[in-house]
Amino acid sequence: MKALRVGICLVIMFTGVLGFASDPATDVDPLSGVTGLLAQEHQHSRPSTPPLSLTELEAAALANNPEIRVAMRRVATAEIRVRSAGSLSDPEFMYRGWGTPLAKPWDLNQTQHMFMFNQSLPGPGKRALRTQVAAEGVEQVKAELEAKKRDVTAEVRKTFYDLLRNQDELLLHDEQAALARQSSESARIKYVVGRVPQQDVLKAQIALTKLVEHLVMLEQDGGLARSRLNTLLGRDPGSPLEVQGQYSPPQKLPALLDLEKDALGNRPELAMSSSGVRQGEARIKLAEKAYTPDYNLSAGYMLMPDGSRYRNTYMAEVAVTLPWLNRGRHDAEIAEAQADLSADRAEYENQCALVFEEIQEALIRARSAKRLVDLYSQTLRPQAQATLKSTVAAYQADRTDFLNLLDSQNTTLEVELDYYRAASELESRIADLERAVGAPLTREGQEANSTVPQASLLQITPEVR
Repeated sequence: MKALRVGICLVIMFTGVLGFASDPATDVDPLSGVTGLLAQEHQHSRPSTPPLSLTELEAAALANNPEIRVAMRRVATAEIRVRSAGSLSDPEFMYRGWGTPLAKPWDLNQTQHMFMFNQSLPGPGKRALRTQVAAEGVEQVKAELEAKKRDVTAEVRKTFYDLLRNQDELLLHDEQAALARQSSESARIKYVVGRVPQQDVLKAQIALTKLVEHLVMLEQDGGLARSRLNTLLGRDPGSPLEVQGQYSPPQKLPALLDLEKDALGNRPELAMSSSGVRQGEARIKLAEKAYTPDYNLSAGYMLMPDGSRYRNTYMAEVAVTLPWLNRGRHDAEIAEAQADLSADRAEYENQCALVFEEIQEALIRARSAKRLVDLYSQTLRPQAQATLKSTVAAYQADRTDFLNLLDSQNTTLEVELDYYRAASELESRIADLERAVGAPLTREGQEANSTVPQASLLQITPEVR
Protein backbone atom coordinates (compact mmCIF):
# COMPACT_ATOMS: atom_id res chain seq x y z
CA MET A 1 0.00 0.00 0.00
CA LYS A 2 2.83 2.34 0.88
CA ALA A 3 4.55 1.59 -2.44
CA LEU A 4 1.26 2.30 -4.26
CA ARG A 5 0.96 5.72 -2.61
CA VAL A 6 4.51 6.60 -3.61
CA GLY A 7 3.80 5.51 -7.17
CA ILE A 8 0.66 7.64 -7.38
CA CYS A 9 2.57 10.69 -6.14
CA LEU A 10 5.28 10.18 -8.72
CA VAL A 11 2.70 9.88 -11.48
CA ILE A 12 1.00 13.11 -10.37
CA MET A 13 4.31 14.99 -10.25
CA PHE A 14 5.37 13.68 -13.66
CA THR A 15 2.00 14.66 -15.12
CA GLY A 16 2.37 18.18 -13.69
CA VAL A 17 5.80 18.53 -15.24
CA LEU A 18 4.50 17.40 -18.61
CA GLY A 19 1.61 19.83 -18.34
CA PHE A 20 3.95 22.71 -17.52
CA ALA A 21 6.24 21.83 -20.42
CA SER A 22 3.32 21.74 -22.82
CA ASP A 23 1.85 25.05 -21.52
CA PRO A 24 1.58 27.43 -24.51
CA ALA A 25 2.48 30.35 -22.30
CA THR A 26 5.98 28.98 -21.87
CA ASP A 27 6.56 29.12 -25.64
CA VAL A 28 6.49 32.93 -25.45
CA ASP A 29 9.94 34.55 -25.28
CA PRO A 30 10.32 35.83 -21.69
CA LEU A 31 12.63 38.66 -22.95
CA SER A 32 10.30 39.93 -25.64
CA GLY A 33 9.04 42.86 -23.55
CA VAL A 34 12.40 44.05 -22.32
CA THR A 35 13.37 45.82 -25.53
CA GLY A 36 10.18 47.84 -25.56
CA LEU A 37 10.64 48.68 -21.90
CA LEU A 38 14.21 49.85 -22.43
CA ALA A 39 13.26 51.92 -25.44
CA GLN A 40 11.41 54.29 -23.14
CA GLU A 41 14.61 54.88 -21.17
CA HIS A 42 16.43 56.14 -24.27
CA GLN A 43 14.12 59.09 -24.78
CA HIS A 44 15.59 62.50 -23.96
CA SER A 45 14.27 66.05 -24.08
CA ARG A 46 14.20 67.77 -27.45
CA PRO A 47 15.05 71.44 -28.10
CA SER A 48 12.21 73.75 -27.06
CA THR A 49 13.84 77.06 -28.01
CA PRO A 50 15.41 78.34 -31.25
CA PRO A 51 19.10 77.41 -31.32
CA LEU A 52 21.69 80.19 -31.14
CA SER A 53 24.90 80.47 -33.13
CA LEU A 54 28.31 81.22 -31.66
CA THR A 55 28.22 84.79 -33.00
CA GLU A 56 24.87 85.44 -31.31
CA LEU A 57 26.10 84.01 -28.02
CA GLU A 58 29.27 86.10 -28.05
CA ALA A 59 27.29 89.28 -28.76
CA ALA A 60 24.84 88.48 -25.96
CA ALA A 61 27.70 87.80 -23.51
CA LEU A 62 29.47 91.08 -24.33
CA ALA A 63 26.22 92.97 -23.76
CA ASN A 64 24.92 91.21 -20.64
CA ASN A 65 27.78 89.51 -18.79
CA PRO A 66 27.83 90.80 -15.17
CA GLU A 67 31.63 90.93 -14.91
CA ILE A 68 31.87 92.98 -18.11
CA ARG A 69 29.27 95.40 -16.78
CA VAL A 70 31.29 95.89 -13.59
CA ALA A 71 34.42 96.60 -15.64
CA MET A 72 32.52 99.10 -17.79
CA ARG A 73 31.39 101.00 -14.70
CA ARG A 74 34.99 101.19 -13.52
CA VAL A 75 35.96 102.73 -16.85
CA ALA A 76 33.23 105.34 -16.48
CA THR A 77 34.46 106.16 -12.98
CA ALA A 78 38.06 106.56 -14.19
CA GLU A 79 36.97 108.85 -17.03
CA ILE A 80 35.15 111.11 -14.59
CA ARG A 81 38.28 111.20 -12.43
CA VAL A 82 40.25 112.66 -15.36
CA ARG A 83 38.08 115.75 -15.42
CA SER A 84 38.89 116.53 -11.79
CA ALA A 85 42.59 115.61 -11.93
CA GLY A 86 43.68 118.84 -13.65
CA SER A 87 41.19 121.15 -11.98
CA LEU A 88 42.15 124.10 -9.85
CA SER A 89 41.66 123.97 -6.11
CA ASP A 90 38.56 125.63 -4.72
CA PRO A 91 38.69 129.43 -4.46
CA GLU A 92 38.41 130.93 -0.98
CA PHE A 93 36.44 133.87 0.35
CA MET A 94 37.47 135.47 3.62
CA TYR A 95 36.05 138.22 5.80
CA ARG A 96 38.18 139.90 8.41
CA GLY A 97 37.19 142.61 10.85
CA TRP A 98 39.59 144.27 13.27
CA GLY A 99 40.05 147.43 15.32
CA THR A 100 36.62 147.20 16.96
CA PRO A 101 36.75 149.03 20.39
CA LEU A 102 36.25 146.72 23.33
CA ALA A 103 34.33 149.44 25.08
CA LYS A 104 31.83 149.56 22.21
CA PRO A 105 31.88 146.15 20.50
CA TRP A 106 28.62 146.99 18.76
CA ASP A 107 30.05 150.09 17.10
CA LEU A 108 31.04 148.55 13.75
CA ASN A 109 31.64 151.98 12.26
CA GLN A 110 34.95 151.94 14.11
CA THR A 111 35.85 148.51 12.65
CA GLN A 112 38.11 147.94 9.70
CA HIS A 113 36.25 145.50 7.39
CA MET A 114 38.11 143.42 4.83
CA PHE A 115 36.55 141.13 2.19
CA MET A 116 39.10 138.93 0.40
CA PHE A 117 39.05 136.46 -2.51
CA ASN A 118 41.87 133.86 -2.68
CA GLN A 119 42.93 131.38 -5.42
CA SER A 120 45.85 128.95 -5.47
CA LEU A 121 47.55 128.34 -8.84
CA PRO A 122 49.89 125.37 -9.43
CA GLY A 123 53.10 125.90 -11.35
CA PRO A 124 53.05 125.79 -15.17
CA GLY A 125 52.63 122.27 -16.59
CA LYS A 126 51.54 120.58 -13.37
CA ARG A 127 47.84 120.44 -14.24
CA ALA A 128 48.56 118.90 -17.63
CA LEU A 129 50.78 116.24 -16.07
CA ARG A 130 48.15 115.39 -13.46
CA THR A 131 45.61 115.00 -16.25
CA GLN A 132 48.03 112.75 -18.14
CA VAL A 133 48.55 110.52 -15.10
CA ALA A 134 44.78 110.18 -14.67
CA ALA A 135 44.31 109.52 -18.39
CA GLU A 136 46.81 106.66 -18.26
CA GLY A 137 44.75 105.27 -15.39
CA VAL A 138 41.76 105.27 -17.73
CA GLU A 139 43.77 103.34 -20.31
CA GLN A 140 44.60 100.75 -17.68
CA VAL A 141 40.99 100.12 -16.67
CA LYS A 142 40.05 100.03 -20.36
CA ALA A 143 42.70 97.36 -20.84
CA GLU A 144 41.20 95.48 -17.90
CA LEU A 145 37.82 95.72 -19.60
CA GLU A 146 39.24 94.34 -22.84
CA ALA A 147 40.94 91.54 -20.93
CA LYS A 148 37.66 90.65 -19.26
CA LYS A 149 35.90 90.66 -22.64
CA ARG A 150 38.55 88.31 -24.03
CA ASP A 151 38.20 85.99 -21.05
CA VAL A 152 34.41 85.91 -21.29
CA THR A 153 34.49 85.40 -25.06
CA ALA A 154 36.95 82.52 -24.69
CA GLU A 155 34.78 80.89 -22.02
CA VAL A 156 31.69 81.33 -24.18
CA ARG A 157 33.45 79.66 -27.12
CA LYS A 158 34.68 76.76 -25.00
CA THR A 159 31.29 76.22 -23.38
CA PHE A 160 29.56 76.56 -26.76
CA TYR A 161 31.62 73.73 -28.19
CA ASP A 162 31.08 71.65 -25.05
CA LEU A 163 27.33 72.01 -25.53
CA LEU A 164 27.61 71.43 -29.28
CA ARG A 165 29.60 68.27 -28.61
CA ASN A 166 26.94 67.17 -26.12
CA GLN A 167 24.20 67.65 -28.70
CA ASP A 168 26.20 65.67 -31.26
CA GLU A 169 26.76 62.92 -28.71
CA LEU A 170 23.00 62.76 -28.09
CA LEU A 171 22.42 62.34 -31.82
CA LEU A 172 25.03 59.59 -31.86
CA HIS A 173 23.36 58.02 -28.84
CA ASP A 174 20.05 57.92 -30.67
CA GLU A 175 21.68 56.21 -33.64
CA GLN A 176 23.52 53.72 -31.44
CA ALA A 177 20.38 53.02 -29.39
CA ALA A 178 18.43 52.28 -32.59
CA LEU A 179 21.23 50.01 -33.78
CA ALA A 180 21.39 48.25 -30.41
CA ARG A 181 17.63 47.66 -30.46
CA GLN A 182 17.94 46.17 -33.93
CA SER A 183 20.73 43.90 -32.68
CA SER A 184 18.65 42.89 -29.69
CA GLU A 185 15.62 42.15 -31.85
CA SER A 186 17.72 40.17 -34.31
CA ALA A 187 19.27 38.12 -31.49
CA ARG A 188 15.85 37.54 -29.92
CA ILE A 189 14.35 36.24 -33.17
CA LYS A 190 17.31 33.97 -33.77
CA TYR A 191 17.03 32.72 -30.20
CA VAL A 192 13.33 31.91 -30.63
CA VAL A 193 14.05 29.75 -33.68
CA GLY A 194 17.00 28.14 -31.92
CA ARG A 195 19.82 29.58 -34.05
CA VAL A 196 21.68 31.38 -31.22
CA PRO A 197 22.00 30.69 -27.49
CA GLN A 198 20.12 32.68 -24.91
CA GLN A 199 23.28 34.47 -23.85
CA ASP A 200 23.29 36.44 -27.11
CA VAL A 201 19.92 37.93 -26.18
CA LEU A 202 21.15 38.74 -22.70
CA LYS A 203 24.26 40.40 -24.07
CA ALA A 204 22.13 42.51 -26.39
CA GLN A 205 19.97 43.61 -23.49
CA ILE A 206 23.07 44.50 -21.46
CA ALA A 207 24.42 46.60 -24.33
CA LEU A 208 21.11 48.45 -24.58
CA THR A 209 21.03 49.01 -20.83
CA LYS A 210 24.58 50.41 -20.88
CA LEU A 211 23.35 52.99 -23.39
CA VAL A 212 20.80 54.10 -20.79
CA GLU A 213 23.67 54.81 -18.41
CA HIS A 214 25.43 56.62 -21.24
CA LEU A 215 22.37 58.82 -21.76
CA VAL A 216 22.21 59.76 -18.07
CA MET A 217 25.80 61.03 -18.17
CA LEU A 218 25.20 62.91 -21.42
CA GLU A 219 22.20 64.71 -19.97
CA GLN A 220 24.25 65.64 -16.90
CA ASP A 221 27.08 67.06 -19.01
CA GLY A 222 24.62 68.97 -21.17
CA GLY A 223 22.86 70.45 -18.15
CA LEU A 224 26.15 71.63 -16.64
CA ALA A 225 27.33 73.20 -19.90
CA ARG A 226 23.96 74.89 -20.42
CA SER A 227 24.02 76.31 -16.88
CA ARG A 228 27.56 77.62 -17.33
CA LEU A 229 26.73 79.23 -20.68
CA ASN A 230 23.59 80.88 -19.30
CA THR A 231 25.64 82.38 -16.47
CA LEU A 232 28.14 83.81 -18.96
CA LEU A 233 25.22 85.36 -20.86
CA GLY A 234 23.87 86.99 -17.71
CA ARG A 235 20.77 84.79 -17.74
CA ASP A 236 19.16 82.49 -15.22
CA PRO A 237 21.23 79.25 -15.13
CA GLY A 238 18.10 77.15 -15.58
CA SER A 239 16.93 78.88 -18.76
CA PRO A 240 16.48 76.64 -21.81
CA LEU A 241 19.30 77.03 -24.29
CA GLU A 242 20.27 75.25 -27.49
CA VAL A 243 23.15 75.95 -29.87
CA GLN A 244 23.83 75.35 -33.53
CA GLY A 245 27.08 75.26 -35.45
CA GLN A 246 29.84 72.98 -36.61
CA TYR A 247 33.48 72.27 -35.90
CA SER A 248 35.63 74.23 -38.35
CA PRO A 249 39.28 73.93 -37.32
CA PRO A 250 41.89 75.71 -39.46
CA GLN A 251 43.98 73.59 -41.76
CA LYS A 252 47.15 75.19 -40.40
CA LEU A 253 47.96 76.92 -37.13
CA PRO A 254 50.04 80.14 -37.16
CA ALA A 255 53.73 80.13 -36.32
CA LEU A 256 54.89 81.01 -32.81
CA LEU A 257 56.75 84.19 -33.86
CA ASP A 258 53.68 85.52 -35.67
CA LEU A 259 51.54 84.89 -32.61
CA GLU A 260 54.01 86.66 -30.32
CA LYS A 261 54.13 89.64 -32.67
CA ASP A 262 50.34 89.86 -32.68
CA ALA A 263 50.25 89.60 -28.88
CA LEU A 264 52.50 92.64 -28.47
CA GLY A 265 49.90 94.79 -30.18
CA ASN A 266 46.68 93.10 -29.05
CA ARG A 267 47.06 91.53 -25.62
CA PRO A 268 45.16 93.73 -23.12
CA GLU A 269 47.45 92.83 -20.23
CA LEU A 270 50.46 94.09 -22.18
CA ALA A 271 48.60 97.27 -23.04
CA MET A 272 47.80 97.73 -19.36
CA SER A 273 51.45 97.25 -18.37
CA SER A 274 52.58 99.61 -21.11
CA SER A 275 50.13 102.22 -19.88
CA GLY A 276 51.55 101.75 -16.39
CA VAL A 277 55.02 102.54 -17.76
CA ARG A 278 53.77 105.73 -19.42
CA GLN A 279 51.98 106.68 -16.23
CA GLY A 280 55.22 106.20 -14.30
CA GLU A 281 57.07 108.44 -16.74
CA ALA A 282 54.42 111.13 -16.27
CA ARG A 283 54.75 110.81 -12.50
CA ILE A 284 58.49 111.42 -12.73
CA LYS A 285 57.89 114.59 -14.73
CA LEU A 286 55.28 115.67 -12.21
CA ALA A 287 57.69 115.02 -9.34
CA GLU A 288 60.36 117.07 -11.11
CA LYS A 289 57.81 119.84 -11.53
CA ALA A 290 57.76 120.15 -7.75
CA TYR A 291 60.71 122.55 -8.14
CA THR A 292 58.41 124.87 -10.09
CA PRO A 293 56.88 127.36 -7.63
CA ASP A 294 53.16 127.45 -6.93
CA TYR A 295 51.32 130.74 -6.58
CA ASN A 296 48.61 132.07 -4.38
CA LEU A 297 46.73 135.17 -5.54
CA SER A 298 44.54 137.23 -3.24
CA ALA A 299 42.48 140.36 -3.82
CA GLY A 300 40.26 142.18 -1.36
CA TYR A 301 38.12 145.21 -0.52
CA MET A 302 38.54 147.13 2.76
CA LEU A 303 36.02 149.38 4.43
CA MET A 304 37.81 151.72 6.82
CA PRO A 305 36.26 153.22 10.02
CA ASP A 306 34.33 156.49 10.04
CA GLY A 307 36.56 159.54 9.86
CA SER A 308 39.26 157.86 7.81
CA ARG A 309 40.69 159.85 4.93
CA TYR A 310 39.92 157.08 2.50
CA ARG A 311 36.94 155.00 3.54
CA ASN A 312 37.06 152.56 0.59
CA THR A 313 40.32 150.80 -0.15
CA TYR A 314 41.50 147.54 -1.70
CA MET A 315 44.36 145.10 -1.28
CA ALA A 316 46.26 142.63 -3.51
CA GLU A 317 48.54 139.85 -2.40
CA VAL A 318 50.80 137.36 -4.17
CA ALA A 319 52.40 134.37 -2.39
CA VAL A 320 55.04 132.17 -4.01
CA THR A 321 56.32 128.82 -2.71
CA LEU A 322 60.08 128.32 -2.40
CA PRO A 323 60.65 124.62 -3.28
CA TRP A 324 64.45 125.05 -3.46
CA LEU A 325 64.50 125.38 0.31
CA ASN A 326 62.96 121.90 0.66
CA ARG A 327 65.19 119.86 -1.65
CA GLY A 328 65.28 116.81 0.59
CA ARG A 329 61.55 116.20 0.24
CA HIS A 330 61.37 116.80 -3.50
CA ASP A 331 64.47 114.75 -4.29
CA ALA A 332 62.94 111.86 -2.34
CA GLU A 333 59.70 112.20 -4.31
CA ILE A 334 61.61 112.11 -7.60
CA ALA A 335 63.60 109.05 -6.47
CA GLU A 336 60.38 107.30 -5.45
CA ALA A 337 58.81 108.01 -8.84
CA GLN A 338 61.91 106.68 -10.61
CA ALA A 339 61.83 103.50 -8.51
CA ASP A 340 58.16 103.01 -9.35
CA LEU A 341 58.95 103.43 -13.05
CA SER A 342 61.67 100.78 -12.84
CA ALA A 343 59.18 98.44 -11.19
CA ASP A 344 56.61 99.18 -13.91
CA ARG A 345 59.14 98.42 -16.65
CA ALA A 346 60.13 95.18 -14.93
CA GLU A 347 56.45 94.28 -14.64
CA TYR A 348 55.99 94.88 -18.37
CA GLU A 349 58.92 92.60 -19.20
CA ASN A 350 57.59 89.96 -16.82
CA GLN A 351 54.13 90.25 -18.36
CA CYS A 352 55.64 89.76 -21.82
CA ALA A 353 57.41 86.63 -20.65
CA LEU A 354 54.21 85.26 -19.11
CA VAL A 355 52.22 86.02 -22.27
CA PHE A 356 54.81 84.34 -24.50
CA GLU A 357 54.80 81.29 -22.21
CA GLU A 358 51.00 81.17 -22.33
CA ILE A 359 51.07 81.39 -26.13
CA GLN A 360 53.65 78.61 -26.33
CA GLU A 361 51.65 76.29 -24.08
CA ALA A 362 48.36 77.07 -25.85
CA LEU A 363 49.98 76.46 -29.24
CA ILE A 364 51.42 73.10 -28.13
CA ARG A 365 48.02 71.99 -26.87
CA ALA A 366 46.28 73.23 -30.01
CA ARG A 367 48.72 71.37 -32.27
CA SER A 368 48.28 68.16 -30.30
CA ALA A 369 44.50 68.52 -30.41
CA LYS A 370 44.60 69.11 -34.16
CA ARG A 371 46.69 65.99 -34.71
CA LEU A 372 44.10 63.97 -32.80
CA VAL A 373 41.24 65.45 -34.82
CA ASP A 374 43.05 64.65 -38.05
CA LEU A 375 43.74 61.12 -36.83
CA TYR A 376 40.10 60.47 -35.94
CA SER A 377 38.55 62.14 -38.98
CA GLN A 378 40.95 60.72 -41.57
CA THR A 379 41.74 57.27 -40.16
CA LEU A 380 39.95 55.96 -37.08
CA ARG A 381 36.38 56.97 -37.94
CA PRO A 382 36.41 55.47 -41.45
CA GLN A 383 38.09 52.32 -40.11
CA ALA A 384 35.59 51.86 -37.28
CA GLN A 385 32.57 52.48 -39.51
CA ALA A 386 33.86 50.08 -42.19
CA THR A 387 34.53 47.43 -39.53
CA LEU A 388 31.05 47.80 -38.08
CA LYS A 389 29.43 47.58 -41.50
CA SER A 390 31.41 44.44 -42.32
CA THR A 391 30.59 42.86 -38.95
CA VAL A 392 26.88 43.57 -39.35
CA ALA A 393 26.89 41.89 -42.76
CA ALA A 394 28.81 38.90 -41.37
CA TYR A 395 26.41 38.55 -38.44
CA GLN A 396 23.38 38.62 -40.71
CA ALA A 397 24.97 35.87 -42.77
CA ASP A 398 25.82 33.82 -39.62
CA ARG A 399 29.57 34.15 -40.29
CA THR A 400 30.35 35.67 -36.88
CA ASP A 401 28.92 35.55 -33.39
CA PHE A 402 27.04 38.22 -31.48
CA LEU A 403 29.95 38.97 -29.17
CA ASN A 404 32.01 40.15 -32.16
CA LEU A 405 29.12 42.33 -33.34
CA LEU A 406 28.72 43.82 -29.89
CA ASP A 407 32.42 44.57 -29.66
CA SER A 408 32.35 46.26 -33.06
CA GLN A 409 29.40 48.42 -32.03
CA ASN A 410 31.14 49.47 -28.81
CA THR A 411 34.33 50.29 -30.68
CA THR A 412 32.45 52.46 -33.17
CA LEU A 413 30.65 54.25 -30.37
CA GLU A 414 33.90 54.96 -28.52
CA VAL A 415 35.64 56.21 -31.67
CA GLU A 416 32.75 58.55 -32.51
CA LEU A 417 32.64 59.89 -28.95
CA ASP A 418 36.41 60.35 -28.90
CA TYR A 419 36.21 62.23 -32.19
CA TYR A 420 33.62 64.65 -30.81
CA ARG A 421 35.71 65.15 -27.69
CA ALA A 422 38.82 65.77 -29.79
CA ALA A 423 36.98 68.24 -32.04
CA SER A 424 35.57 70.09 -29.05
CA GLU A 425 38.98 70.04 -27.35
CA LEU A 426 40.59 71.55 -30.45
CA GLU A 427 38.10 74.40 -30.52
CA SER A 428 38.71 75.00 -26.81
CA ARG A 429 42.48 75.04 -27.33
CA ILE A 430 42.09 77.52 -30.20
CA ALA A 431 39.96 79.70 -27.91
CA ASP A 432 42.76 79.59 -25.32
CA LEU A 433 45.27 80.49 -28.02
CA GLU A 434 43.15 83.45 -29.15
CA ARG A 435 42.86 84.62 -25.57
CA ALA A 436 46.64 84.34 -25.15
CA VAL A 437 47.24 86.37 -28.31
CA GLY A 438 44.48 88.87 -27.55
CA ALA A 439 42.95 88.70 -31.04
CA PRO A 440 41.03 86.15 -33.17
CA LEU A 441 43.12 83.89 -35.35
CA THR A 442 42.80 84.06 -39.11
CA ARG A 443 41.14 80.83 -40.20
CA GLU A 444 41.94 80.55 -43.86
CA GLY A 445 41.11 77.26 -45.48
CA GLN A 446 38.92 75.87 -42.73
CA GLU A 447 38.05 72.22 -42.56
CA ALA A 448 34.32 71.75 -42.11
CA ASN A 449 33.97 68.41 -40.34
CA SER A 450 30.61 66.74 -40.60
CA THR A 451 28.95 65.96 -37.30
CA VAL A 452 26.32 63.56 -38.67
CA PRO A 453 26.80 60.07 -37.18
CA GLN A 454 27.32 57.33 -39.73
CA ALA A 455 25.64 54.58 -37.75
CA SER A 456 22.35 55.42 -39.43
CA LEU A 457 23.74 53.89 -42.63
CA LEU A 458 23.69 50.47 -40.99
CA GLN A 459 20.59 48.35 -40.60
CA ILE A 460 20.52 44.98 -38.91
CA THR A 461 17.74 43.02 -40.51
CA PRO A 462 17.05 39.66 -38.92
CA GLU A 463 17.02 36.88 -41.47
CA VAL A 464 15.38 33.68 -40.33
CA ARG A 465 16.05 30.58 -42.37
